[in-house]
Amino acid sequence: MSKTLGLIHTSATLVPVFQELIDQYLKGKDIKVFNIVDDSLIKNTIARKKFTEDTARRVVDYVGSAEAAGADYIMVTCSSIGSAVETAAGLTAVPVLRVDKPMADKAVAMGTKIGVVATLPTTLGPTSDLVARRAQHAGKSIELTSKLCEGAFEALMGGQPEVHDKMVAEALIELSAEVDVILLAQASMARVVSQLSDEDKKVPILASPAIAMEYLSKVL
Repeated sequence: MSKTLGLIHTSATLVPVFQELIDQYLKGKDIKVFNIVDDSLIKNTIARKKFTEDTARRVVDYVGSAEAAGADYIMVTCSSIGSAVETAAGLTAVPVLRVDKPMADKAVAMGTKIGVVATLPTTLGPTSDLVARRAQHAGKSIELTSKLCEGAFEALMGGQPEVHDKMVAEALIELSAEVDVILLAQASMARVVSQLSDEDKKVPILASPAIAMEYLSKVL
């Protein structure tokens, strides 16, 4: 029986990223996919320097719209709005997944010293909080180290990807000496991992999109 996956994004750039992963992980499965995109969700969050109630309400509405459109499973692909995703899940009759949850669970299973790297404070907080709660849920005591690459996101948006990549790479190399596993709070940072040498990558570095899609391939 065919199933429908609804994806909710805060950037149109994520649509092809996830389509490539869908082609890789859901190939051969009878699954239809549709996308809902609204970049004002993340733009408002960045401008206000926090995730506000009115934006959260809109996220919940989008999840409801995805359910009404026939989704059997819904995933929200932005970590910054994760708290609203959990609220929406309690109001929706079909499963709703925040993209970073499978990554957080995998990190908790892999080590006790866990690092989180982000280029936006609005993403660092929610991801770090999620890891702490998933560790508590697993009954595991962890030591969490969060690192913000200030200015890196602005450099990327300002047409200086090399500056962004250099800042993120330095943070990853520095943090790898302190932890067992590193989580990337934003998918946009995953590009940097492939630029690191094996010597620099002392510990596993996890990015949420592929891990989430691998998870969906098992549950769908």
